[in-house]
Amino acid sequence: MAVSRSDIVKELEPGLNAVFGKEYSRYENEHAVLFDTESSSRAFEEEVLFPGFEGARVKAEGSPVTYVETSEGWVARYNHETVALAFAITEEAVEDNLYEPLANRLSKALARAMAHTKQVKAANVYNNGFSSSYTGGDGVALFSTAHPTKAGVNQSNKPSTDADLSETSLETALIDIAGYKDDREIPIAVQARSLHIPRQLVFVAERILKSPYRVGTADNDVNAMYNMNALPQGFMINHRFTDSDAWFIRTDVPNGMKHFERVSMATGMEGDFETGNMRYKARERYSFGWSDWRAVYGSQGA
Repeated sequence: MAVSRSDIVKELEPGLNAVFGKEYSRYENEHAVLFDTESSSRAFEEEVLFPGFEGARVKAEGSPVTYVETSEGWVARYNHETVALAFAITEEAVEDNLYEPLANRLSKALARAMAHTKQVKAANVYNNGFSSSYTGGDGVALFSTAHPTKAGVNQSNKPSTDADLSETSLETALIDIAGYKDDREIPIAVQARSLHIPRQLVFVAERILKSPYRVGTADNDVNAMYNMNALPQGFMINHRFTDSDAWFIRTDVPNGMKHFERVSMATGMEGDFETGNMRYKARERYSFGWSDWRAVYGSQGA
């Protein structure tokens, strides 16, 4: 199907004041703060867990040292998707349009649609992060109380009982993050970096993180998170988060939330000799996912 004159009737006649709906301000690149971006030159990417060793043991005098073994763990796989969209315009629609060139306008709309799709796919990693239908390399959801480890002890990156965003729940999350351990149950130094929220929680987050004193109390206690700069990058809104009370924290754990760019967006156009139609296409390849769940913490809200 091609955009023809019957689709742009008003643009074929003089006297039209404006064509609206073609350009709005956009929420650009909100995925960039949710993932670390890397380039890829392969059909897919894999990252494997290597858990290291458990704690050392006491060696008695004259006794042999204890030898231990280790091996690779589970694998996170990133399968790149091809995302594309196209449109066509008839020769007559191009010739008879009296206003802004139709191809220019539709090309902007095409770019906007491609960008929106990318943002949705990125946000959906978090939106689906509590669902057992969307599992990672360790076989459980991104946010889980039962991440399996080589030590045989399950670990968690969500509260045991999901809670709405509040001073208390955020402090509990930060304490939980400080208690993260590796796959051998050895404590690791993890720092929370930023809070990520839907638009519905912006005022709650502003009160909690920007006030030097505790919110909603008559006490004159200091706001510990504010004074300690517990979330140095503050909070950020994502307009594609679908749960109005879910909230997430990113940490400084490396090789966690990943965005692989296989082929950056490219556009092309060509004319069809027989019909005279002009065809326009946009295409890119990428993937979103996670390797180490310790890079994030999340709550669905109460």
